[in-house]
Amino acid sequence: MTARSTNPFKPSAGSTPPLLIGRQPVIESIADSFDEGPGAPGRLTVFTGARGVGKTVMLNEVEEVANSRGWLTINETATTGLVARIEEHLTHLAEAREPRPRGRITGITLPLRLGAVSTEVTPELAVDVRRRLNSLLDELKRSGSGLLLTIDEVHAAARSELREVTTITQHLIREDREFALVMAGLPSAVSSLLSDDVLTFLRRADKQVLSDVPIDEVHDALSATIIANGRTIDEEAGHQAAEATGGYPFLVQLVGYHVWRSTAASHITLTSARDGITAARRRLGSLVHETALNDLSDVDRTFLMAMSPDPGPSRMRDILKRMGGVAPQYGNVYKNRLIDAGMIGSVAHGKVDYSLPYLRDFLREHGASLGLAPIKKVGNKKK
Repeated sequence: MTARSTNPFKPSAGSTPPLLIGRQPVIESIADSFDEGPGAPGRLTVFTGARGVGKTVMLNEVEEVANSRGWLTINETATTGLVARIEEHLTHLAEAREPRPRGRITGITLPLRLGAVSTEVTPELAVDVRRRLNSLLDELKRSGSGLLLTIDEVHAAARSELREVTTITQHLIREDREFALVMAGLPSAVSSLLSDDVLTFLRRADKQVLSDVPIDEVHDALSATIIANGRTIDEEAGHQAAEATGGYPFLVQLVGYHVWRSTAASHITLTSARDGITAARRRLGSLVHETALNDLSDVDRTFLMAMSPDPGPSRMRDILKRMGGVAPQYGNVYKNRLIDAGMIGSVAHGKVDYSLPYLRDFLREHGASLGLAPIKKVGNKKK
């Protein structure tokens, strides 16, 4: 048995994987927008999708695209104090671009120091941010460059801040500035944002809904990563590992990570792969399922629990019976809310299914610890 080598897989939130699977067409489209100039659609983009589909990873990739073209970047999160932090970024960028003997700065990511900057969005602050942006973009235009602003975790808590950022962006785009705004958020947050009466400009954004990737591409990526890092894997082990991911990007990295660490040998066997798959599914529950469920209301969790007795897609009428005879109009409210949250999806007329892999198994095994009573399957007898 050889010494354990460095694990190439990265199952951490926002970490860029060794191979980006199934997203290259989107990245290439945005890259073309940087080359095509002001007004190109990819320069105003919103990424959305369920937890773990790689929204933050895509922001990282867009930043790489911008940097490769000599653009500056500001990377932020949609929390209170967003506009003030953007002002601070602009101050640091201006200072960093003062004439120096050597070196060139391509971007800056500041620590989140809410105590160091004002969190109040005032008209004066918004005007100052726009003035600073215009000044920086004037300078960048002379050097054939531009500025990318990325905003992660878009949510309603920063709505007033996002309104200011959107208003400024609208002016910059109308003025044909070399500027791009790319945001990311859960479906519910993005849906709420795009329906805001004040933020109608964002409805013209290029909305990219990220979903699962094809299993054959997962298999090729897992095998290529393992081989590139000095190991081999049984053909059947590779296929089972790929199938176990369900094409869910975060699980691709999680399965790869645990399959790799299931053995210190240079060859990964089917037995080792199965051990790794089991470990990955167990970790998925604490890393993704628990967090997602904690963000939901008691009724939403009960709805999800009412789906768990079914082996596959659930009929709405069965779910409502299991919930104690909830009226259809209320059931549709809960259903739509869970669809917006990226927890379920409509798969056929009157049927829904889980969007997160293995959520059914997690609820069956851990529902009681979440305060959810077990729910029996409704019979299919005709009346």
